[in-house]
Amino acid sequence: MLAEIHGFEWVSQNVRKCPISNAMDIIGKKFTVLILRNMMVYKQTRFNQFLNSIEGMNPKTLAARLRELERNGLIKRTVYAEVPARVEYHLTKKGLALKPVLEQLASFSVKHYPERIFTETTDSPTDIRP
Repeated sequence: MLAEIHGFEWVSQNVRKCPISNAMDIIGKKFTVLILRNMMVYKQTRFNQFLNSIEGMNPKTLAARLRELERNGLIKRTVYAEVPARVEYHLTKKGLALKPVLEQLASFSVKHYPERIFTETTDSPTDIRP
């Protein structure tokens, strides 16, 4: 990628970290991509919506992932002055920029691992748009 464009010498002198490794540091922790998926596809915005729809996630982990996503600028946390307090999470422009990446991951999975995705009676589609 960068090496193909600039050459290996330029990369070795100018690149501090692999861009793919950096992206995985940001979104690669367990449940992070599923939170982003739920925000993009299911329009979820509330803590309990995520907690109730992502299997195996506990409140402590969810809170940590939401803080990380906010710290990385992928989501914005909004607290409403209501009793009881209402908190919602929304994707930022940076977070929305990941939508085509997640769509490509879904397409890859459907194309190359349909047996893991679909029931035996389902004809797997050739194209998926989450």
